[in-house]
Amino acid sequence: MDKSNILGNLDSLVSGSVQKILLAKTLRELNELNLEFVTGKKSLLNELTQGLKSLGAEEKRRFGPKVNEAKAALEESIKETENRIHKISDEQKEWFDVTLPADRTPIGHLSPDTQVIRQMNAFFTYHGYSVAEGPDIETDEYNFEKTNLPKDHPARDLQDTIYIESPEILLRTHTSSVETRILSTYKPPLRFVVPGVSFRNEIINPSNHAIFNQYQGVVVDKGISMANLKATLTEFAKHMYGEDVKTRFRTKYYPEVEPGAGMDILCSFCNGEGCRICKGRGWLEILGSGMIHRNLLEKCGIDYRTWSGFAFGMGLDRIIMTKFNITDIRDLHGGNLVLVN
Repeated sequence: MDKSNILGNLDSLVSGSVQKILLAKTLRELNELNLEFVTGKKSLLNELTQGLKSLGAEEKRRFGPKVNEAKAALEESIKETENRIHKISDEQKEWFDVTLPADRTPIGHLSPDTQVIRQMNAFFTYHGYSVAEGPDIETDEYNFEKTNLPKDHPARDLQDTIYIESPEILLRTHTSSVETRILSTYKPPLRFVVPGVSFRNEIINPSNHAIFNQYQGVVVDKGISMANLKATLTEFAKHMYGEDVKTRFRTKYYPEVEPGAGMDILCSFCNGEGCRICKGRGWLEILGSGMIHRNLLEKCGIDYRTWSGFAFGMGLDRIIMTKFNITDIRDLHGGNLVLVN
């Protein structure tokens, strides 16, 4: 700053700067003026302060107080303008009732498997069933031995088990392991369902996966028969697929039950004509069922002469696919958001 012009231009410089600051309309504009006149390295106030160094002692005594007055005037105008802008902003805000519930944050949709599990739970809890769960990592005892599958049983070969510590610790191959845990722990009468994930070393293709959802149902009471089983599952199919759903029961072998029956529904993809989903049969097997085997009851400490019961188990993924017309099971484990819209 030119020494000879400091005193002569100070009043006009400060006055002009204050006027610009007072006319600012936004905080962004005010911040820019604050840098230009007060806080910036090349601001007016900084140049005035640096100019003091080039003055003599007498002039410093005359000029110093004026610089302090200029600083106070600039800072006061900044504060005044900032308060004015905030007040205008507050007055322009839309009034709202703070006691009203907050707007729900959009968080997407439930996945197809969650929707189906909840729908099935609603049916069975209405009919007096409890919803149970159990560990994914299981022992050979509960997964095989107590489900009437001893170590030399050929049906074990049908389940490509994933072992954590062979031969006793494994990833459960079915939710029947939760059935044997509950039957071994609690006394009948019992009525419960078990939704959960199971694991097998499968070749992944459109209709099979190594990770799959299962749904287990168990009833143990006095006087339970196949008539109770068939009536329950027929009503369940109507609940899931509508009153006009076509079902059939076929005699089938399962180690956990005797007698055993597979339940089919008419394939919804081809209406019974045959397709790759139903493998040309026209029907889709949705579950296996039967009267609980006396060996299983005995292994769980239940007297089969007093108590009887039925059990059923289904691969949920296949039910989900038929309900949502999903043609590839792998889509259930991917990130395709179209499936949940």
